[in-house]
Amino acid sequence: MSEWLVLTLAMAAACAVVLVIAVINNRRIGEDDDPTETPDVMEYMTMMIGVVYAIVLGLAIAGVWEGRGTAQESVRQEAQALHEVSVRSEVWPADVHRRIRADVEAYVRHVVGPEWEAMAEHGELTDEGTQLLHQVRRSVTSYRPADAHQAQAYQPLVDQVAAADDARSVRADSAGETMPGVVWFGLITGALVAVGLIFALQIRRTFRELLLAGLYSALIAFLLFLIWVIDAPFGRGVSATTEPFLRAFPYLGG
Repeated sequence: MSEWLVLTLAMAAACAVVLVIAVINNRRIGEDDDPTETPDVMEYMTMMIGVVYAIVLGLAIAGVWEGRGTAQESVRQEAQALHEVSVRSEVWPADVHRRIRADVEAYVRHVVGPEWEAMAEHGELTDEGTQLLHQVRRSVTSYRPADAHQAQAYQPLVDQVAAADDARSVRADSAGETMPGVVWFGLITGALVAVGLIFALQIRRTFRELLLAGLYSALIAFLLFLIWVIDAPFGRGVSATTEPFLRAFPYLGG
């Protein structure tokens, strides 16, 4: 099921539940009831709870967005480091350069293909990807420079492989969901409380009040969906992309 279809259904369900409860609750109130008798302290508490929950939602969105940015940056750094390995090895003999370049391309193909699917579906990297990167490292470190010019390129190449390995580790840490379950419990409970407090103010069946109640509940549903869809940087709609790899190695195709 598409994430946007899930969002549409969630927002529609939130609106429907709130409006149905509002209509049913309004029918149970007697004609002599006066909505202006709502205590001032109740309005103050409702406002404060809404403000606190809005701050929590904002922090949660900022946290998952930062996690997505970290994941995308790790992909960029890894692609750039591998590109440097492929290019800088040109100063070495042709057969060594071809071997290193072939190992790098095999690793990149695996990352943008099977490994990316594994991150999206299971939130983890593959053992084959780890082995392919180790092969790149072995191809670089096993060569012994024949002269001073080749020796100058040796340490930078080793450093770039290490940078790619470090970026891969960051990508592994970002592959799964980052939001703890206890935070989700707090967000969902807070949403129920925030929406439930609408009825503490004795909402009526007027079009204006029902419209505002529906929009309020739909907004909360949208924000919770936004947190959920960003929470897995490689697995859902607003996710990190393979663009840095494809930009660094355009001849590998999609």
